[in-house]
Amino acid sequence: MAVSMREVDTAFQGAGQRAGLEIWCIENSKPLPVPKSFYGKFFTGDAYLVLKTTALKNGALRNDIHYWLGKDANQEQATAAAIKTVELDAALGGRSVQYREVQGHETERFLSYFKPCIIPQPGKVASGFKHTEGIGLERKIRLFICKGKHAVHVKEVPFARSSLNHDDIFILDTKTKIFQFNGSNSSPQERAKALDVVQYVKDAYHDGKCDIATVEDGKLMADADAGEFWGFFGGFAPLSRKTTSEEETNGSTPKAKLFCFEKGHSLPVATDKLVRELLNTNKCYILDCEFEVFVWMGRSTSLEERKSASAAAEELSRGPGRPEAHIIRVIEGFETVMFRTMFSAWPQNVDVAVSEDSRGKVAALLKRQGLNVKGLMKATPLKEELQPYLDCTGNLQVWRVNGNIKDLLSPSEQSKFYSGDCYIF
Repeated sequence: MAVSMREVDTAFQGAGQRAGLEIWCIENSKPLPVPKSFYGKFFTGDAYLVLKTTALKNGALRNDIHYWLGKDANQEQATAAAIKTVELDAALGGRSVQYREVQGHETERFLSYFKPCIIPQPGKVASGFKHTEGIGLERKIRLFICKGKHAVHVKEVPFARSSLNHDDIFILDTKTKIFQFNGSNSSPQERAKALDVVQYVKDAYHDGKCDIATVEDGKLMADADAGEFWGFFGGFAPLSRKTTSEEETNGSTPKAKLFCFEKGHSLPVATDKLVRELLNTNKCYILDCEFEVFVWMGRSTSLEERKSASAAAEELSRGPGRPEAHIIRVIEGFETVMFRTMFSAWPQNVDVAVSEDSRGKVAALLKRQGLNVKGLMKATPLKEELQPYLDCTGNLQVWRVNGNIKDLLSPSEQSKFYSGDCYIF
């Protein structure tokens, strides 16, 4: 895919040249760079682009692009963020993996960038990023639920006893005190992660000046902190059973549906099973797996075709009656393991002669502008990205490194990996 700087927003000039995070906020369909002091602060009425650049051992750079949509962001912002993500990928040479993140349903990879968590604030960020901490919060009592042993999902829930359950951890943020309520079925690791969130709330919203209390599920009014906690809910009463969520009730794996995007339309691909040979290098495809929607972009497709396919996937994910879905966009030759496992047959060695034409043109233009393009012109990406599958025959043992301790994983946990941890095979 050849690309000129006329097709790429000028805000992306010099992006991805060094390891770290870069963030843009979408304003009037344009990406506005976010100051580093605002990294990790998201507003529910905005859409953001987040670029994570990682330096590999061979010196090359790997890029992961995420676009985050607040729950109050409109369709125009969502479409603009999807299109600008494709432009950013083009500026980086067209080989990034791209993720759609929706507030409250973020991937663990995305959450791992922001420690210990993200707590989106209501409203929109003001132009020039002059939005001050706490505007619109009115120091009201807020109740949060914390989920996750590794990357923590923090979500505000209605301030009511009915929101509490025995399985999760809750944080009650009041004017002078923060309570951590530990459900009786929560794990020690979840409780430790939630304590980091409590400290974050204390520093971010109380200037580090407030009391902290821990309330254990099952302790009644005899405990002073427990009595004060339950007083906010009108007194102690037994908790109801946890309401099963839509994702938890969906025990069966939905059948993946493959669509070929051509001339502005998504056409179903009639097939009994998914194989690599169905994908044409001159076209874009949408693979609908209900909770994940993949956009596969052939290496010979144009920038406009990729934008149109991305917009179509965005529209598909917002269809009536659909659950919240992650949209993941991959380039031919740089498919993720998750995408490849959706196919019954995928060759381990695919002959992909990746063109460096777009990367070279963009790099040359940036170099003339006096920017450092060393990272942009690193050697052939074929060796750095295409790794053979793991041979899992025989007796497989996996340990997760927890400080100086190695925890042996059970067979049922061996296929679950988290971006914030290290493992030994």
